[in-house]
Amino acid sequence: MDAPTPKPTQQAPSKAQRPQRVIALMNQKGGVGKTTTTVNLAAAFARAGRSTLVVDLDPQAHATLHLGVDPSEVHMGVYNALVDTSIEPASTVRRVRDNLAIMPAVTDLAGVETELASMPDRQRRLEKALHALADRYEFVLLDCPPSLGLLTINGLCAAREVIIPMQAHYLAMQGVGKLLETIQLVTANINADLKVLGVVLCMHDNASTHTREVVQEVEGFFKQARGMDVPWKHARVVRPPVRRNIKLAEAPSYGQTIFEYAPNASGSEDYNAIAWSLLGEWDAMLAQQEEAEVVVPARKMAGNGPGNGPSNGPGKPGQGADGGLATNGVVAGAGGVAAP
Repeated sequence: MDAPTPKPTQQAPSKAQRPQRVIALMNQKGGVGKTTTTVNLAAAFARAGRSTLVVDLDPQAHATLHLGVDPSEVHMGVYNALVDTSIEPASTVRRVRDNLAIMPAVTDLAGVETELASMPDRQRRLEKALHALADRYEFVLLDCPPSLGLLTINGLCAAREVIIPMQAHYLAMQGVGKLLETIQLVTANINADLKVLGVVLCMHDNASTHTREVVQEVEGFFKQARGMDVPWKHARVVRPPVRRNIKLAEAPSYGQTIFEYAPNASGSEDYNAIAWSLLGEWDAMLAQQEEAEVVVPARKMAGNGPGNGPSNGPGKPGQGADGGLATNGVVAGAGGVAAP
């Protein structure tokens, strides 16, 4: 029995209208649910009918394995996209489900940082590859390795948003603070458009007093950043938290997403709910932008003559009635979503 797929809160924009949304999922601490979150959010987007690409930047290739692809049998993947700019990026992508594809990790990925070190534009190789795929995928989720090397830097250069999966533990919270410092350095020097979307709580146990205290601490930290000039000024704790669920740990060994392995498990419900929340915000922002792209009505003015219409008419084409240029206003991202 398949997991229920909620209906969107509003009609999604047509494919021709959709820009590409690139989200990096990262945490310098391993074992926090980063790959599980990447794969299952991607699967939920795909089940909602959105064309989605997972990019496995982690040499451990866990996202590749999670989606049922054996890294030892991969001949083209993210390694090739990074080191060989002459190849077509589409040739490095493998379709794994309806609306879902992966740029897999290969066995050579562990050594790619040494190879990239002497290459031009070594920090922007992935960005260029994804640009070539922009008309194919609406959502791109980057599974970054738990280290700050050239693979992670390529991910942060290519992304517009960052999601930080974490457990609500004290040491994990301290690690997030260091991670945000890293993101701020990237925005200051490489990618000024990068924003932190928020934290996804994984393996969550709300019955623990310590867990609730950590969540309150993180929420308070983000609240203090409102109005500050930092990449996380719109960040939040994403709801709902992903409850601790053994099915999420078992699914990768079968090369399946949680929706295939245990569609009625709490992990399926939680990732589905998070995905639809993110989709709703994204669609709402795109709809706002479309509505805002209107010409400012011409203001009434007196007098006739070249360039000036009658008191209730327009001025020159492309100008307001007062001779000034008509403007198209575009709203900022809704709900903290980075505008495309």
